[in-house]
Amino acid sequence: MWQGGLKWLFLIMGTMIGAGYASGRELWQFFGQESVLAIVLFTVLFSISCFVIMKISFQKKSVHYLPILEMLVGKKLTSLYDLLIILYLFTTTVVMFAGGGATIEVLHFPYWIGIGVLAFLVVILFFWDINGMLNMNAFILPMLIFLLLLVLGGFISHHQESFFIDWQHQANWPSAFTFTALNILPLVAVLSAIGHEIKNEGEIWIASLGSGLILGAISFLYNQSLIQVAHELIVYEIPLFAILKNSSYYMVIVMSVLLWAAIYTTAVSGVFGLTARFRNMFRLPLWMTALFIVASMLPFTSFGFSTLVAFLYPLYGVLNLYILASILIFPLLRRYDLIS
Repeated sequence: MWQGGLKWLFLIMGTMIGAGYASGRELWQFFGQESVLAIVLFTVLFSISCFVIMKISFQKKSVHYLPILEMLVGKKLTSLYDLLIILYLFTTTVVMFAGGGATIEVLHFPYWIGIGVLAFLVVILFFWDINGMLNMNAFILPMLIFLLLLVLGGFISHHQESFFIDWQHQANWPSAFTFTALNILPLVAVLSAIGHEIKNEGEIWIASLGSGLILGAISFLYNQSLIQVAHELIVYEIPLFAILKNSSYYMVIVMSVLLWAAIYTTAVSGVFGLTARFRNMFRLPLWMTALFIVASMLPFTSFGFSTLVAFLYPLYGVLNLYILASILIFPLLRRYDLIS
């Protein structure tokens, strides 16, 4: 049970911790000042959402997200959200590629080299289907989480004022809903594809609660750190490097590599969601389907990382509020037999 639960936990973390989140850009876009309550609410909402999606997937033994969408939003809206998921996975994976290019730029390599290498590695992984992705997540994510907590903990230890919380001023709490909603569609797409692999409900509890608590803790530490360097973020494409500005060059290199690796895992998750959706339609080897999808994404990376995040993420967050509401009320509807 624990082994399976941790496997899905790392899958969730790999889907979440990508260019937008690990760089700090996504967190700063939604949170910032007066956001501690928002992060607490996000932790709860995220755990509930993961649990509901995984529970339905487990019951349906699903291999892609369409049956899950029908349960959540009904048959009439399934086509709309199917299109929305396709667009979301496509555009946000473009953001991952752009983030890969921006990360490599810090090491004084050309932007396009980072994108090209990332695209190549994404396609190559699909020779091993989902097992390659799960093994990679289990290897990369623990290191990334440890180093991220190490960096944030070290930064906050020199900025004790970061822990001052004024509970009387938490006006940004509604951002918890839009931030959670932002991440709903990739979770639906990815977790729906592993329903047939889940062995028991214990795995679901471990994955949903564990991922929520870990992400909540990281989000709190990260946000409090970013508040301390808020005046400098305008000059940083990737906010994490504002926190690392006084760190050794070695640490900057290590975090750049691991950040790039986290971007890679999320790009893989996005492409996996799309290939799972279209694999029966195209009837091509999985890696070839992935190749066509990735090739169609690359021209859009020229818009830049922060520009894409600033425009796309809030837009999707608002659009996804309906499906988030459907997920949150689903247990109640099921409990009182209000759905079939």
